[in-house]
Amino acid sequence: MAKMTVKDIDLKDKKVLVRVDFNVPLKDGVIGDDTRIKAALPTINYVIDNGGKAILFSHLGRVKTEEDKAGKSLAPVAKRLGELLGKEVTFVPETRGADLESAINNMKDGDVVVFENTRFEDIDGKKESGNDAELGKYWASLGDVFVNDAFGTAHRAHASNVGIASTGIPTVAGFLMEKEIKFIGEAVEEPKRPMIAILGGAKVSDKIGVIKNLIPKADKILIGGGMTYTFNKAKGMEIGNSLVEADKVELAKELIEAAGDKLVLPVDSITAAEFSNDVPTEEHAGDVPEGQMGLDIGPESIALFAETLKGAKTVVWNGPMGVFEMSNFARGTIGVCEAIANLEDATTIIGGGDSAAAAEQLGFADKFTHISTGGGASLELLEGKELPGLAAINDK
Repeated sequence: MAKMTVKDIDLKDKKVLVRVDFNVPLKDGVIGDDTRIKAALPTINYVIDNGGKAILFSHLGRVKTEEDKAGKSLAPVAKRLGELLGKEVTFVPETRGADLESAINNMKDGDVVVFENTRFEDIDGKKESGNDAELGKYWASLGDVFVNDAFGTAHRAHASNVGIASTGIPTVAGFLMEKEIKFIGEAVEEPKRPMIAILGGAKVSDKIGVIKNLIPKADKILIGGGMTYTFNKAKGMEIGNSLVEADKVELAKELIEAAGDKLVLPVDSITAAEFSNDVPTEEHAGDVPEGQMGLDIGPESIALFAETLKGAKTVVWNGPMGVFEMSNFARGTIGVCEAIANLEDATTIIGGGDSAAAAEQLGFADKFTHISTGGGASLELLEGKELPGLAAINDK
């Protein structure tokens, strides 16, 4: 997937449109986590250090009505960005119009402008998320080149990524996008072996495409989380009150048959009578008894997974092993985190979403080679799908 990057284009004296992912947690004007802002800094700094004028834009949350706009402005993000860059950042509270055009036209080389939440364009019809051609053309007219650095939206065809690129403006990947393509793309297409995938989370339906795509590519696929019990049901086991997708049991049987010994399922569970951290837990090998629900993998499964991971050279992990938000059911996710973190000479990748949150909350983030910034986008890349936002970037 050889795409042009920001290094392949002359930025001097150019108005550089940069689609960033500033979709940060924001409450009462306070940013809860600025990780995504920091992740965009290498690309922004490269643009301004090379004489470009950086025009930054992003979505923030879902915006469908005028009321939704409250608390969704990028103004606090622009302020925080200025602090991180150590320079003035001009914020324009508009998504189009004379004020925005004037601010851009008055920029000097090395200046930074952030304009308002692209989703504000969704209030009067889904112009941003519906990839309105006129809006994409308008935004493209504001710059000379387009740098897409928002991997988190690469699986969606929006006006702020595909719409701009489809106008013919030179379109390249930023450093964050390049990193995502490199690590996730190579892990699936050209992995160092043994290659092991660890898939957790609640539902088989969320991971069907990933499992099917990885069966011929991975050496082992470890399954955890709530979807364990749909597979166990398919094997004829008792699962008590555990989560199950009854309409996916037959499919689980097919996946078990197709994968053969590549598929590694948990051998025990931590269970409780209720979905709560305040009730007694039990440990069960094999079947889950009536009245109990499986909420985490057990110690034997943790040991089995750790043993299977030994010697792995490429590991892709997507989805926690249990309800890690509750301390009683976090041990499986912690155990898997530790097993991956202790691997030597391995490329270890977390595919965004809950597993990324788990690694960060549990203090393992710096032990991984790469943590994806896009849950949905990384899942679709693991499925082998073509991502519209990536496809729109010019090939080398």
